Amino acid sequence: MRYDNVNIAAIGYELAPNVVTAEDIETRLGPLYEALHLKAGQLEQLTGIQESRYWDPDFKLSQGAIRAGKKALDQADFDPAQVGMLVYGAVCRENLEPATACAVADGLGIESHAQVYDISNACLGILNGMVQVSNAIALGQIRAGLVVSCESCRQIVDNTIERMLAAGSMAVFKKCVATMTGGSGAAAVLLTDGTDSPRRHRLLGGVIRNAVQHHGLCTWGPDTGIPSNLTHVMNTDSVGVLQNGVILGRETFQALRRELSWDDDQPDKVVCHQVGSAHQNAILEAIGLPAAKDFSTFRYLGNIGTVSIAVTAAIADERGFLNTGDQVGFLGIGSGLNCLMLGAEW
Repeated sequence: MRYDNVNIAAIGYELAPNVVTAEDIETRLGPLYEALHLKAGQLEQLTGIQESRYWDPDFKLSQGAIRAGKKALDQADFDPAQVGMLVYGAVCRENLEPATACAVADGLGIESHAQVYDISNACLGILNGMVQVSNAIALGQIRAGLVVSCESCRQIVDNTIERMLAAGSMAVFKKCVATMTGGSGAAAVLLTDGTDSPRRHRLLGGVIRNAVQHHGLCTWGPDTGIPSNLTHVMNTDSVGVLQNGVILGRETFQALRRELSWDDDQPDKVVCHQVGSAHQNAILEAIGLPAAKDFSTFRYLGNIGTVSIAVTAAIADERGFLNTGDQVGFLGIGSGLNCLMLGAEW
C-alpha cells in the first residue's frame, strides 16, 4: 500500500505515573525464586527491562486516551470538529460494549459526523488504526482521523504473580515471565490530508504479512473489560514467539523495502515494537540493520503493547533522534502472528 496525501500531524502520549522496577516484581516473587533457586536479577537479565509504569488502580482507560488525544490535537493546533474518524486500538478496553472509543470521542469533543469505533489486533492496534484512517483519507472520505490507545498492565501482572506463586513451578514461570515485562501508557496519532494542519511527517505506506498458524503462542483472556472481576490469564511461549516472529518480521521488512522502493541502506531510522532486549537484538540482526538506527524505550517503560511504537516515536522525535527527511520504519509484530510495518518521511 502507498499513500500520497497522508500526513502524521502529531503524536501525543501520556505515561502512567507509578514506576515499578524489576526489583519490585522480583521481591513479590521472592518465595518462587527461593523454591526454584533463581537468583535476583533474572528478570532484567532475561528481558533487558529495568522498570515499567502502572496507572493508579481506579484509573479509566478512556481517560488516558483522552489525555493523549488532547496532547496530539493541541500539538497540531487542530480543531476536534474536523476529525472524521476516531479509532481506539488498545488490547485493554473498558467494556465489551460500547466501544471505548465512544467515551474517548465524547471527552475530546469529536462531533456527530465522525466514525467512532474500536479495533483489536494484539499489539498492532494503533498501526492498524493508522491504516484505516489513512485509507479513508486516501479515498477522500475524511480529511483527518485520530487513532488512540491506552494500555494497563497492573491487573494482569498482579493476577499472574498470584498464579506463579500458587503454582511454584518452572513450567508456569516460563509461560508467565513475558507478562512481567508489561507497562502502561496512552498514545494518540493524528493523521490528516495536510490541508488543515502543518505538513509534518508524510506517511509513505506499508505492508502486512501474517503467520496465523502460530496464533496459540501468546494468549490473554477472557475479554471482560479492564478492570475485570474475573481472572485474566496470559500464557506466552517466549521462545516460539521470538523465533517465528523474527522469521515473519524479516519477510515483512523485505516486502516493505520493495513496496517503498527503499535502497539497501534504508530506512535511515526504525522504531520497533518494544518487547525486550532479546527480541530487539534478534529482529535488528535478522533484517540487517545496525543498532544505531534504532531507538528504544523498553528498558524504562516496558512493553506497552499497542502504545509502544507511537510513544517511542514521539520520544525519539523529542530527543532529536529523528531528523527532517529521514526515511523511518515503524516495525510492528503482534500475537496471532501478525506483522504490519509502515514507512514515513520525517
